[in-house]
Formats: sequence, C-alpha cells, structure tokens
Amino acid sequence: MTEASILLFRACFMLLAMPIYLLSFLGIWEPFCKKIFFPFILEKIAAVYNRKTKRQKQELFRNLPEFTSPSGELKLLEIGTGCGSNFQFYPPGCKVTCTDIDLHFQKGLSQSMSQNQHLHYERFLVAAGEDLSQVPSGSVDAVVCTLVLCSVRDINSTLKEVLRVLRPGGAFYFLEHVAADHSSWNYFWQQILYPTWKLVFAGCCLTREIWKNLEQANFSELKLQHISVPLPWMPNKSHIIGYAVK
Repeated sequence: MTEASILLFRACFMLLAMPIYLLSFLGIWEPFCKKIFFPFILEKIAAVYNRKTKRQKQELFRNLPEFTSPSGELKLLEIGTGCGSNFQFYPPGCKVTCTDIDLHFQKGLSQSMSQNQHLHYERFLVAAGEDLSQVPSGSVDAVVCTLVLCSVRDINSTLKEVLRVLRPGGAFYFLEHVAADHSSWNYFWQQILYPTWKLVFAGCCLTREIWKNLEQANFSELKLQHISVPLPWMPNKSHIIGYAVK
C-alpha cells in the first residue's frame, strides 16, 4: 500500500477516535486513562497475554535460579510491574522489587501479591525505566521487563539503567511486542493505528524495533527470539522474547 493510502486510513481512524482526541485536548483523557481506563484494560490484557504466552514465559524464566548471587539470594527488579502478572513465573524465595510510574495498579498488584506467597516482596518504587536512581548500582541479579519498552520515553536510556543496576553476570529478561515485518499487512495496520493506539493506550508504540536497541546495548550475551503471539484482531502479534547477560 502507498504512503497516501496509509495516511488516508490513519485519518479515518483518527476521525473515529475524535472524542478521545477532544478529551485529550481538554486535558481530561490523560487523568481518566491513568486512573480508570488503563489499569482496568491492562489487567484484562495481562490475563489474556498470560494465557497466550504461558508456555513461552515458563520457558523464559526457567533458568532464573541460575543467576542466584553467590550469597544464595536471587534479587529481582521488575520494571513496569503493573498488576504483577509475572509473579507466578518467578522461583520460590525470589526477592522482588517492583517499580512502576503509575500508582493506580495497586488493587490488581495487591491481589497478585496475595496469590503468590512464594515470593518475598521487598519494596515498591515509583520510578520510570529511564531513571532507576533509587536502586544502587550492581545491586540486583535479574531485571525483568515485559510489555514495557513499547511505552518508555527512551529505550536506550532504560537499557543503560538496566545494565547499571545489574551485578556483573546478572541477566535482563524481556518479552515485548515489536514492529511486524515491513512487507506484511500487520505492519500496514500498525502504521495506520499508530497515533490513535498511542493515545488510547498510554503511550504504547506499535512500530518500535526493540531488538535493534538490545543488539546495540553493551550486554555480553544476548539470547533473542522473534515469535508471534496469537492475539485475534490485535495489531501487535509480533514479539521478541529472551534474555541478555551483563
């Protein structure tokens, strides 16, 4: 499809979403999105993602115990914890520090914590991925980030912070949706929906090629796989999954 076709279809979707754009212009949409809409929809989406990616997540986190520190503890930092959808996949006794920029996930987070008593929850930090200054350098064994790098303001700055807080030999685990193959219909729809999707879903970008940022970061080892997650009627089926070692 031509660039003109993409712009035409994009304009049509923006027109359909005009009430949201108007609310955003008036300064109403963002507070509503953060307090009510996004926490509600994220909890629903997280449940669907966990069903669709349960096998992949189990495989991804299977070797987490291998990164236990010499002291015998496994200290894990999760960026963008949200409602705690990953807790069930962490090994027993793992010491978890949760971070998020949004406090409105607390109800879902508390429920996930009560359902996953096999973990030790150390603290919750209000922090963006680009600024983890509350976390000392080299203080954690593993960092986890799932469906978060699509919405951070700066991926490279976030990865630099990940490398800083990881101890030498620590691991960064990721599962992120990414841009589809540029010749595919999926990518065509990603381009069309991009601006409206970003507004509706709190800054989520559909067309980021996050694997390139990971390849250019200063990890000593990178295990990365491209997968497709079966999400009917969704434009973000293309994903990357894996881990990187500092």
